[in-house]
Amino acid sequence: MVLKEIDSQQFRVMVRVATHRMGKNAEFVNSLNVFPVPDGDTGTNMNLTIESGAKAVNEDPSTSVADLTKSLSKGMLMGARGNSGVITSQLFRGFYKATQGMDTLNAKELADAFANGVATAYKAVMKPVEGTILTVARLAAQAGENKAAETDDVAEVMKAVVEGAKQALKTTPDLLPVLKQVGVVDSGGQGLLFIYEGFLEGILGENFADEYQPDAAEMDEMINAMHHQSSAQSQLSTKDILNGYCTEIMVDLTADVPGKKPFNLDEFRAHLDKLGDSLLAVSDGEVAKVHVHTEHPGSVFQYGAQFGRLGKIKIDNMRIQHETIVDHDDEKQETVDFAVIAVCSGNGIRKLFESEGVNRIISGGQTMNPSTQDILDAIKKSGAKKAIVLPNNGNIVMAAKQAAEVADIPVGIVPSKTISQGLTAMLAFDSEQSVEENVSAMTDELDLVVSGEVTQANRDTVIDDVEVHKNDFIGMIDGDLKIDNPDLIEATVQMIEAMLDEDSEIVTLMFGRDASQADAEKVEAELAKKHDDLEFEIHDGGQPVYHFLVSVE
Repeated sequence: MVLKEIDSQQFRVMVRVATHRMGKNAEFVNSLNVFPVPDGDTGTNMNLTIESGAKAVNEDPSTSVADLTKSLSKGMLMGARGNSGVITSQLFRGFYKATQGMDTLNAKELADAFANGVATAYKAVMKPVEGTILTVARLAAQAGENKAAETDDVAEVMKAVVEGAKQALKTTPDLLPVLKQVGVVDSGGQGLLFIYEGFLEGILGENFADEYQPDAAEMDEMINAMHHQSSAQSQLSTKDILNGYCTEIMVDLTADVPGKKPFNLDEFRAHLDKLGDSLLAVSDGEVAKVHVHTEHPGSVFQYGAQFGRLGKIKIDNMRIQHETIVDHDDEKQETVDFAVIAVCSGNGIRKLFESEGVNRIISGGQTMNPSTQDILDAIKKSGAKKAIVLPNNGNIVMAAKQAAEVADIPVGIVPSKTISQGLTAMLAFDSEQSVEENVSAMTDELDLVVSGEVTQANRDTVIDDVEVHKNDFIGMIDGDLKIDNPDLIEATVQMIEAMLDEDSEIVTLMFGRDASQADAEKVEAELAKKHDDLEFEIHDGGQPVYHFLVSVE
């Protein structure tokens, strides 16, 4: 049977199925991230972006496809997180622009919409890189246009788009050497393929492929990548959290226990799903691993213990975590004429930014990329007549720029990619100058500081000829991985040594939640043995993920 057009009802189904498919596979997409840093944001960011778009579609009663694509685009724009989410939102912004005035979509119009999405996304990226989500989108759209020239069946066109995306995804390691080096395909491209597959399933009315299921060894990486979006949580009330305990267990299915029951993964998941939400459960037949948000952690333990011996157990009270986030977001409600807004995580780093004149802080960073809407809300809440935003993370710059484009006041973006750059940029801020003058002066400051980050690797890999071992400490200088060492102090010292040159004068160390003042002092003592002319500043940053954030000036 030939399907000649997509109406509003069909489009709603396509969006709903695509959102479900992206959500089911978000953690697999996270696991494809190249760097061995515990962030895993791509899948999460793309999932939250399309969820925001799907919500807007669900709330739109229109019977016109044009209206629904507009709602999808607007929702994704405001919910976009990270570079992957922003690019995805731009793909569907172009899709919407091509469908204006259309109540339904035929095969050619569908293909044209995908092609216009690609054109829009490429324009939005300053320096497009092939071997990424852009390549997958471009070749998928080309395949759709080729098929539309042969048939008027929209299902056949959508099949061609999916097949084009699959083939393009396979080529990404050849186009981007770092992917081939690590042995993965592009994570953003994989996420887009899941969305397109969801569209096709929505058109066909059937599931042609189950979601990817990782083995137990991969589960450790995925659990590390599970995180809670603080910026989104800050829009809720603590009492609205229905399942307040983030619970993780590991079950040894090979162990003999009294009254042991036979294990069936589908039944296991189905039962756990009744105990909470945000469920992630996988098994390789020997080990089962679970992540679930629940009100009754004990019930999860009791159920898991029926199938083997419990190993790793972890419980986090999310209500306490959320109250801390909300407390932070409720601070400093006064308005100013010229606001500076910074993204950061950690009480100590927050205080450093405030001491340099930042008016508002958005809680976020490496594992908590704020959305376009989060940044726009901060701009509005400042009550200012003009504003500067410091993203302090390369994965947040695009979302910040999108917020600036739709803000009601003049907003400038200083493209700081690290906390150290953001703090240094503040030295050039002058509230008496214009937004443009401040952006220029503050951006010039970014090159005056060398930034270093130390964290723990969450996988074995090789990056830029550096052999990385899981759980070793890795040092990154201005975003490039340079150091791997099993000892935290040695790794940090080696990294800072590589950051120094003959003009270096001041080394600032900000230790995070997983390091201490004593650790920082050990680093200082080791460096002082060789560099008695250096000055050292030590601060309790309180940041997650990174044991040390370092700047050299």
